[in-house]
Amino acid sequence: MAINQNHLFDDLDGIKCAVVEKNVSPERVAFLRSLLEYNRYQVVVVPSPPAKGAAPVPEGETPPPPTSFTLGVSDVTFNAMNAIFGRLLRTPDGHVVTLKYWQQKDAVAHDTVPYFYK
Repeated sequence: MAINQNHLFDDLDGIKCAVVEKNVSPERVAFLRSLLEYNRYQVVVVPSPPAKGAAPVPEGETPPPPTSFTLGVSDVTFNAMNAIFGRLLRTPDGHVVTLKYWQQKDAVAHDTVPYFYK
């Protein structure tokens, strides 16, 4: 059980994981998976459960494919904010991952000056 909402744990596919993000789109899953696997984390992705109050699927019909996913890493000590602001993650081209790059607001991580020197 997590002490606060900043460091969540969950069993994803039977593996105890630190939850990186919940209810993410397939495009975001692809971005985060490639970034985290490049940084040597074992990534686990499972479909997010349907919203409470969602209509049940009638018998004989196949449920629609999931539209959102929960993404976690098997390293339970991982915390995304600590990794970003601690400058622990790297992009494939060698730059340090910045918050804007993590949030996909910048296409390139500009890491020439750390955030705390500005």
